Amino acid sequence: MAADQIRVALIGNPNTGKTSLFNMLTGLRQRIGNYSGVTVEKKTGIWSLPKGQDVELIDLPGTYSLSASSLDERIAVDVLAGHGQSDQPAPDLIIVVVDVENLRRNLFLASQASELGVPMVIALNCWDVAEKKGLQIDCKLLEQRLAVPVVPTVAKYQRGTQELAEAVERAIDTRPMLVRPKWPEPVQKALDLLHQELVVERGESLREGELQRLIFDRKSAVRERLKSPAQEYEPLIKGVRDKLYQDGYQPDAAESLLRFRFLNPLFNDILERQALVKERSKSEGIDQLLLHKFWGLVVFVGMMYVVFQSVYTWAGPIMDLIETSVGWAQEIAANALTATPMLQSLIADGIIGGVGSFLVFLPQILVLFFFISILEESGYMARAAFLMDKLFQWCGLNGKSFVPLLSSFACAIPGIMATRTINDNKARMITILIAPLMSCSARLPVYLLLIGAFIEPKYGPAVAGTMLFVMHFVGALLAMPIAWTLNRTLNKGRKPEPFVMELPHYRIPQIQHTFFRMYESGKEFVMRAGTVIFAMSIIIWTLLYFPRPAEVESAIANDFGYAQTEDTHSLEYEESIHGKLANRVDAALLEQSYMGRFGKFMQPVFAPAGYDWKITVGVLASFPAREIIISTLGITYALGGEVDEASDDLRTTLSNAKWEHGKLAGKPVFNIPVALSIMVFFALCMQCGATLAVIAKELNWRWAIASFFTLTGAAWVAAVLTYQIGILFV
Repeated sequence: MAADQIRVALIGNPNTGKTSLFNMLTGLRQRIGNYSGVTVEKKTGIWSLPKGQDVELIDLPGTYSLSASSLDERIAVDVLAGHGQSDQPAPDLIIVVVDVENLRRNLFLASQASELGVPMVIALNCWDVAEKKGLQIDCKLLEQRLAVPVVPTVAKYQRGTQELAEAVERAIDTRPMLVRPKWPEPVQKALDLLHQELVVERGESLREGELQRLIFDRKSAVRERLKSPAQEYEPLIKGVRDKLYQDGYQPDAAESLLRFRFLNPLFNDILERQALVKERSKSEGIDQLLLHKFWGLVVFVGMMYVVFQSVYTWAGPIMDLIETSVGWAQEIAANALTATPMLQSLIADGIIGGVGSFLVFLPQILVLFFFISILEESGYMARAAFLMDKLFQWCGLNGKSFVPLLSSFACAIPGIMATRTINDNKARMITILIAPLMSCSARLPVYLLLIGAFIEPKYGPAVAGTMLFVMHFVGALLAMPIAWTLNRTLNKGRKPEPFVMELPHYRIPQIQHTFFRMYESGKEFVMRAGTVIFAMSIIIWTLLYFPRPAEVESAIANDFGYAQTEDTHSLEYEESIHGKLANRVDAALLEQSYMGRFGKFMQPVFAPAGYDWKITVGVLASFPAREIIISTLGITYALGGEVDEASDDLRTTLSNAKWEHGKLAGKPVFNIPVALSIMVFFALCMQCGATLAVIAKELNWRWAIASFFTLTGAAWVAAVLTYQIGILFV
């Protein structure tokens, strides 16, 4: 962005069509990131005005006020006051997106924003809905009373966008300021006192709107940005608030009363409602079904079934294509680097295999976010959150936790990132910490392998299918009591914040927005998970590859002991023999590797869960990504690393595996209790390096490490109990 480029901030209440307007104005000329120092999503784009000037458009998080207690509100205040980025001043102009049906409430936010001293334009959005409901607004009169341009818009149909652009061009030059309330004398004296003490004498960089936050909001995050420790100012701020209370103004409620007392007269003769005779709006009729205590849940369960069935069926062919492409790339790399075995293994197995191990789940994430976008834009997602609120309340969460936890069933990474919309910081933290317990796609190969090898042959496909369904909810069942415990610990002595959510109008989703949302989510997944998985893949490859004793291959060849000539054996037979020999060499080298040695060292820890050293190595190698256990077991059992969960050879080999040493020597390693123990361990354990890194970015590394050890410990305990109880019935 050019140093002198005009910056325009877009702000508004949730469900006003602000993001739709942003997408319409900027098209694909957008950038996605995070605001400096925090984890709220930052969206900026380039908007070309009619006269050819390009401005930077900033889509601020949707918020009902600027109380600056939640992350979204804090970002809005920081950006509008010029504190959002270290090298960026306050925006040159604000566009406040207002829902015509909620004019008074929406203009409350505009009135707060005006106190930060930035010029303003009002966009009256959802004008088509207002017309259908018989609402008439005198925009010219409203413009005169507010002293800023007022433009009717319909974002999804691009109506009013040209007029909005022209109004912005004029406002950049004229810098119109919204009319401000005249505060009562006690309030004005309080503001003057804070300005004198903090700005004049202490040099704090605070605008009038930020000073108001210190007075009107008991827990305003504006305090965190003071140069001096906030504790130094507590006596001053408390004294100002106490004086206001003595003068008859309750600080926590005064702002709303005073602002609406100022705004209400401005609406006289502005808004009229035509007498339209309608039995009951379509929206109300649909809500009678979707919000019903029983039928609403039935519809919700059915819809979620369709969503997850589609995630698996639609994504399947693309996942197969990615797996095939990764295998093809590995084969090309292996053939090209035959002369350098170590580099061959690093490129083919470490880099290409590692990157492919997470790219294969990208289709499922794209399909999931396709449905999430459809449900959100249509207005149903808010209804689903409303239905889920009572289910979550007992454990300290609210309905807003529903979407992140739902997303985590595909991948915990987008689920954790989706928690940014939760205003209650404690609820947000709890949701992040339990999100990894949702059964993500990476666990599915483990379930399919073990259920297919041990459950289905004995009990049939019906029981196998039921077991697969149950395993998807093992983590979710544990997540709720963990959330309850965290809530009792983190929220001790603190009342939970009430769940407030406005139900938006039902709308027909715009397909271009849906696909753009898929693109954004997929890109963020690849960028965030890819870097961590790449690093983890190199580390795990190193542990699995080194050391490589030179005598191992010759010893295996001697033990293999085959003799043949060209006269007695075909070329295919020779290739088969060499393939089996190579697999045995790989298995022996893995046993001698650092990971193999560590697996044998750790095997006594996992012995109570029924694991031998080979299973233990598979478990340890899977901490960067769960699905790695499949290829690791393939190598340890001399089948090669190309096997997958559907491999008949791998299933047969696991079924025939015997203990090699100890009192169990000669007995089967795998049985149903062991299979259940492994599945339970993988259902609960934190075996995803990318998820761990995202938790660290969203919270901090202390919470990420605590989450890792807590979930891993819980997984071990649950696996041991599963095996020890299960073995009693075998």
